[in-house]
Order: sequence, then C-alpha cells, then structure tokens
Amino acid sequence: MGYFADRRKLRETKRELKIAQTENQIAKTRTNTVLLNAQRDTAQRFVDSGYSHGGASTSATWAKRYHSESLSPKSDIEENRKLLRERTRDLAMNAPIAAAAINSTRTSCVGTGLVPKPKIDYEFLGISKEESIRLQQTIKKEFAVWAESTLCDASDLNDFYELQQIAFNDWLKDGESFALLTYGETLDYMPYQLRIKLISADRISSPNSTDGEYDGFDKKAKNGNTIMNGVEMDADGKVTAYYICSNFPGEYSGRISKWARIEKRGKKTGNPNILHIFSADRAEQYRGVPFLAPVIAALKQMTRYTEAEIMAAVINSMFALFICTENGDDLSGFGGVDEEEAGSPNQGSGEDELKLGSGIINFLKTGETVEAVESKHPSQNYEQFVSAFVTMIGSALEISPEVLMKKFSNNFSASKGALNETWRSFSMRRKWFVNDFCQSVYEIWLAEAVSKGRVSAPGFFTDPLIKKAYSNATWTGPAQGCLNPVQEVNAAVTRIREGLSTREDECAAINGSDYNDNVRTLSNENELLAEANKALLKEGMESAKEN
Repeated sequence: MGYFADRRKLRETKRELKIAQTENQIAKTRTNTVLLNAQRDTAQRFVDSGYSHGGASTSATWAKRYHSESLSPKSDIEENRKLLRERTRDLAMNAPIAAAAINSTRTSCVGTGLVPKPKIDYEFLGISKEESIRLQQTIKKEFAVWAESTLCDASDLNDFYELQQIAFNDWLKDGESFALLTYGETLDYMPYQLRIKLISADRISSPNSTDGEYDGFDKKAKNGNTIMNGVEMDADGKVTAYYICSNFPGEYSGRISKWARIEKRGKKTGNPNILHIFSADRAEQYRGVPFLAPVIAALKQMTRYTEAEIMAAVINSMFALFICTENGDDLSGFGGVDEEEAGSPNQGSGEDELKLGSGIINFLKTGETVEAVESKHPSQNYEQFVSAFVTMIGSALEISPEVLMKKFSNNFSASKGALNETWRSFSMRRKWFVNDFCQSVYEIWLAEAVSKGRVSAPGFFTDPLIKKAYSNATWTGPAQGCLNPVQEVNAAVTRIREGLSTREDECAAINGSDYNDNVRTLSNENELLAEANKALLKEGMESAKEN
C-alpha cells in the first residue's frame, strides 16, 4: 500500500509541475506578445512621423520602386559630369528648345558684350569729383584700346567682348569655363601685355587621364595635396592649382599628352593666374554642372516626339498609286518619280522594291495588295503637349515660356510679368559672370595700366582699400527691352521724379545706354541744331528783306 501511495503522490507532483510549466509558458507567451505589439506600435509611430508620411515613405505603393541615393558632390557630380557635358552639347547642337534656352540666356546676359563703367570712390580717395570724372574717362579710353583689339586674345582671334560670349557659352554648355591670364611681348602698337587664353573644360583633368573620365580615385601630388579631376587642393580643401592637358581628351594626336600645373594665384601679388568660371550648387563642389543638366531627359524625349511628328506629317503628305498587273511589269504610258531621286541614275533599285513618295506609281504582281493604314498625325494635341513641356522645362531653367519660345501672345501685363521674372534670373547669372570673369580681368588690366604709368592712381599698390576704390566699376549689357515703350518710359520718368530710381539706371534698363554719354551727345546735337536754326533764321530774314 505504501508503494502505490508513493507512486500516486509522484504522479500528482509531476502533474502539478507540468501545469506550472504550462502556466509559465503561457505567461511568457503573453509577455512576448505584449512586447512585440509594443515594438510594432513604436516602430509604426516612428515610420509614420514627419516626412515618412510623404516624401520619405518606404511603404507607400509609389515609393516601393523609388530607389534614390545621394552622396558627396564628388560622387553625385564628378563621376557623371563628362556624360552630362557631352549630352548637353549634343542637345545644344541638335535640339531646338535646348538651343533656344542656351541662346536666349547668352543673348540676354552677355549679348554683344558687357562694358565696364568706372566708378571711382573719390570721397574715400580724397580727390575732387571733377578729378574722378577725368580719371574715369581716361580709364575708359585706355581699356578700350586693349579690350577692343584682338590682341587681348592670346590667339589673336577675338576681342574681349567676343571672348565674353565664348566663355559664357562654354559656361552654359559645360557648366564651367577656364581662362588663362598670361603676358605677351611688348608691341609698338599695343601698350598692354595682358593676354587671355580660353581653355576648354575637357582639358582640365588629372595627370595620365587620357580620356578625361573621372574614375572616382583621387591622386596625390608631390607636395602632398590631393588632385581631384584636374583640381589640386590642400588639406583644408583650398584650391591651389589646376592641371591642363596638352591634348583634347579622347582625340587622336601625334603628340604625347602632357599636363601643365598652373597655380591658381601668384605667390607675390596674389593675382589669379587662371580663372575658373562656374557657379556652385553645393558646398565642397569644385567643378561645374551644365546648365541643361536638370532637363536633359525631358529635352531628349521632347526632341524624339517632335521628330516622330514631323516624319508622320511628311509621310502623310506623300501621294502614291499602286497598279496591279499580271506579271508586275510596268505599263507603257504610266510612270512616276520622286523629286528627290530625279537626276540620280546611279541609284539602283531592287526588282521588288516599292517606293513611297510624291507622285510615285508602283506596279504590283498578281496576288499583291496594299493596305492603307490610317494615320492621325500630326496629333491634334501636339501644340498643347509641347507648350506644357516647354513650361516645365522653362520653369526648371528659370526662363518663362514666352521668352524661351519668343512668343508673346498674352496680354501686356502677363507678358511683362513673364519678362520681369525671367530677367531676374538673367541678372543673377550676369552678376555671377561679371564676378568670376569680367571684373577679375578688369582689375588685372588696371594694375598693368597703373604700373606702366598710363593711368595715374597714387597708392594703388600700397593698400588693398585704395586699389578697390580705383577698381570699382559697373558692367552694363543688353537691356530688358520694352513691350510697350510709351507706358514703360512714362513709368521710368515717374520713378526718377519720385526718387525711386536714377537716370543712369533707367538708361541702362531701357536700352543699355550710358547716361553721361547720352548727355554729352545730346549737348553736341543741341549745339549743332542751334547753329542750323540760326542759319535757317538768317536765310529767312535775308529772303524777307529781298521780297
């Protein structure tokens, strides 16, 4: 009896232990479930916070195949810049809208050239206003001697204002342009030695990079600096030099490619030896991005669509007849020839060749038929679609569709508003170009003029403030233009009368002229007109006496 009692007690103990284990497992499962739900709730709250509802969403349907990654400017820009540059050049040469965007920007920003107007700070220099006016006139005349001669170009091909157009065009197409500042020999007919040598952006590359492609790996210079895509930088990221290849990358040449290292600034004067003309979009960006880079895909697709519509229109304009015969031979009395093939006896045709053209007659063999495919090209929505695309492209480039397409079909207020908005972007780009190229060249030229004694500027080389006071200048170029000259001139007169603007600013804005030159010319014209009126009055009085 004791044996069986012990076994019963053991079974009960095991049953109680199993129940306890089961209850413990259930408690653990409940705890894990609670923890898991809490984690899910926390994760869900984190995912659905802030931008994760929209642009940063990873769970939305539209976002699941949206793969994006942005790294450093070197990865985002440098490794893609060569391809962007090549495609931009292709579009500029072959896509009408791309060419319109580049040409409109160049013509409005630079036009025939930006002309400096010296603005000496005579109050700071302690000279009289009259002295400053005489000095400004001297500087203006001296600068014209150098700038209006092709001798300012190291290649002796373009004057300074034509060099501006080339440099600005390269800036738009390549995203940047480079100008070497050198000194030539002294000439009897040219008192200045400063020469400008424009360098293609393709030639600025790291040594031994024969194709100009950036492989993503930087080189080390002998002085320990880093060379990235032809730009040498010190440990602090300061640009110290540029490397120029003797050959154009990717082109065959009998000469061995060599790279010249050009220090950015002279060690003694601090004046630049080479000018890098570009506008950076991001911090730590050392090379430029082409103007059309954001709209390359849109422009290419737009061009393909336009070409397809043109081809469809050409095909629709053709007229051809098909005649069925027993053996497919020509019938006497019938014939036809395409205008483009007339007079081309050397162009053979196959026996079974069918032609489609203006006035073409084709003969078909027995059993051959022709089925006409109805074409609805050009599409009735073509113009509306193109207008929408042009608006989108223009918005990205900050050019209104009216200015881009040279089509002002809206009312005056809308057209004027579009012109004003576009002109803001043109003015900004002009300012960038002036700072990077025009003003820098002007200051270096003025330093040479002072050093040669052709311009008197006491203290020019002794104090940077004095140098800056003498070097001040404004640059005028193409004017915005007038859509309604009467209204806009009246508005300009009102602004001048109320003190909201000056005559000088209004002359530059309306037609790009110089107010002082206008006054001087008007004074001479008035004197001539007065003399002519005196002569006519004298003749009239003498004629009256005779009568």
